[in-house]
Amino acid sequence: MITIAEKINATIPSTRKIIEARDAAALLELAEKQAAAGADYIDVNVGTGHGSGADEVEAMAWAVSTIQEKIDTPLCIDSADAAVLEAGLTARQGKPALINSTKATEENMAQVVPLAARFKLPMVGLAMDDKGIPASAEARLTACQNIAAYCAKHGVPEEDLYFDPLVVPVSTDITQGRVTLDTIAAIKKELPKAKTVMAVSNISFGLPQRKRLNSAFLQMAVAYGLDGGILNVLDQELMGAIRAAEVLVGKDKRCRKYARFFR
Repeated sequence: MITIAEKINATIPSTRKIIEARDAAALLELAEKQAAAGADYIDVNVGTGHGSGADEVEAMAWAVSTIQEKIDTPLCIDSADAAVLEAGLTARQGKPALINSTKATEENMAQVVPLAARFKLPMVGLAMDDKGIPASAEARLTACQNIAAYCAKHGVPEEDLYFDPLVVPVSTDITQGRVTLDTIAAIKKELPKAKTVMAVSNISFGLPQRKRLNSAFLQMAVAYGLDGGILNVLDQELMGAIRAAEVLVGKDKRCRKYARFFR
């Protein structure tokens, strides 16, 4: 399973301080820890909620350049603003990356999909439209199909798409675990060349013993066809849950990854 390390995200107070202070040493330390833990991608989201759009563009260029000077792990360039995405994609200087993300609105796709085509990079598509996150798996699938259709017309193949079924906390709606799982299954059936990826820890927001819920939900999602997770790669329990799930669904030939991890 593809792992996308989640800790370089300015919504986290400690990371926000690093971004705002342009603390290169602290940023590199956080990136290096996640790379050493085996992350396939390191997510980079510099949206602090303060300052102007130009400030965020500059922050993204700084963060990407700083990390890539020392670390080879590919980055997941993460922003809701196409200008910020473009700044990060330009700063990466041709190295592998993942674009995160677009949603199924004409305006957003028109801004983000051309970046995926221009830079020839894979992209995350969110299962949401101009009305927000749909309530049903069927409607979320429709949003993903609309993104896939738009991408096909603009030179981004289905195999370069990572669809996020979107995880809503079960503390706000107890049906949301099932809806997310059903969305993953529907995407894998109807868009078989695409991959699926989700932010694992959203499921447990507001509840005690979050690690237990995160691990259980992740293992269920792998059984439904999940290909990747945006998660805390420093959490050994969660990483172990991935290895166990891969064994149980037959994705770990001869159980080698599982044995290597726990050895």
